[in-house]
Amino acid sequence: MKQITDLERCWFLSPPWKQNIPPVEVNLFEKVYLKTNRRFGYCCGVQWYGNCWNYVIEIKNDFHYATKHQIIATGNIQPKTLTKPAFVLGERVMLRSGDRGTKQRLILGIELIEKSWFYLVELASPSFAPPSTLTNRFSLVREKNLVRVKV
Repeated sequence: MKQITDLERCWFLSPPWKQNIPPVEVNLFEKVYLKTNRRFGYCCGVQWYGNCWNYVIEIKNDFHYATKHQIIATGNIQPKTLTKPAFVLGERVMLRSGDRGTKQRLILGIELIEKSWFYLVELASPSFAPPSTLTNRFSLVREKNLVRVKV
């Protein structure tokens, strides 16, 4: 059992972007031009998916997911009165939940939902199940369910 826990711990703490975290193209709350629908919106989230950063762009209460090739950054940051996220991309955190196995994870995404910050973490190890029965291993977790790990 200890070997499985050690393997899981290594898996959850191995960054999917390999060694150095790639820079994000736009900042949270930055105004962007979304090429696919030719409209302006604001970045309200970023998450690692499909070997690149994917951005959540809010346009009039509608959310669009885009890669860096589908957006143009303007450099203009929308003034917000909300607090900044407590955690940053790539940061090591612990889950507060009482699940078995290792609780340490990496922050793989940050998203503002209903005026609250959520963080994308990998909750389940990869499995050998056939693709038709695979469930999503990633989940958005509330800030209150995470604790910063001192490295």
